[in-house]
Amino acid sequence: MSFIRESVDDVRQVARGWRWGRRAQVPRSAEEWVLPARSTVFGTEWSRRRPAMAAREVAQKAGLEPLFRSQVRTRVEGLDVLSRVDGPVIFVANHASHLDTPLILLSLPDEWRRRTAVAAAADYFFDTWWRAVGSSLLFNTFPIDRRGGIMAATPGEVLAEGWSLVIYPEGTRSTDGWLGRFRMGAAFLAKEYGVPVVPVAHRGTFAAMPRGQGWPSTGRRQLTIRFGEPLVPGPEETVREFAPRIKDAVAALLDEDSSTWWEARRRAASGATPDPTGPKVAQWRRVWQQTQSPQADAPARRLTAWRR
Repeated sequence: MSFIRESVDDVRQVARGWRWGRRAQVPRSAEEWVLPARSTVFGTEWSRRRPAMAAREVAQKAGLEPLFRSQVRTRVEGLDVLSRVDGPVIFVANHASHLDTPLILLSLPDEWRRRTAVAAAADYFFDTWWRAVGSSLLFNTFPIDRRGGIMAATPGEVLAEGWSLVIYPEGTRSTDGWLGRFRMGAAFLAKEYGVPVVPVAHRGTFAAMPRGQGWPSTGRRQLTIRFGEPLVPGPEETVREFAPRIKDAVAALLDEDSSTWWEARRRAASGATPDPTGPKVAQWRRVWQQTQSPQADAPARRLTAWRR
């Protein structure tokens, strides 16, 4: 019995020191540090090929547009600027709602809409296969990096293929409807690839479907969208100098949409354009002010929420 007991103890001792499976012989604390593997984000090249383009045309015109028009009303201004530029361009817009992308795309002339792609956050729209396929097919989105993944296609590559881009420099939807901090990605692309930037400003999408709401509010809220004069970086102008010009152009369009063209131009010339980031007041007041939809027939001179 003692022989059997000693044999079992020997087997157990050998088992504790044996390299079972893939267990390393070197202690983990002494292992060489290796960069973690990075996954490749969902590829979207297929969505910019002819079969996908044909399917998207049917989906947008027969499905998305009738549904969108049944939920909201729109007023579009400034599309004449597109007649003075040759594509591709970079459409730079404020971002307040999931309604922003269909509003921009469905406001564009068909020939522009068919050749426009939308930069979308890889960690949100491409986190599951069904969301990636759906957004790529319906809106022609492609992922942009926010968390360190390896992109299947970069914005520069999409531009080089002749596609115009929709970029939201804020990087995410506003939590209160006001403009957030602009990043310099759009300015860098415009400078690097020599394409003009078309500033875009819209109002009413936050009031119609704010962040956290999954469907537009009832009553067919009014949305307005305005396209501004194309901006081109100067030969000696740096990206850091060009980026504020883009933000100022979007701010001037927001001012114009809430007042008049003449008043907005006067304020822009004197450097008195209202701050698009909103008043420095309590958060609930900022949100409350942005819940008022624009007027349907003409630009409002003053937001209804602040009238006495």
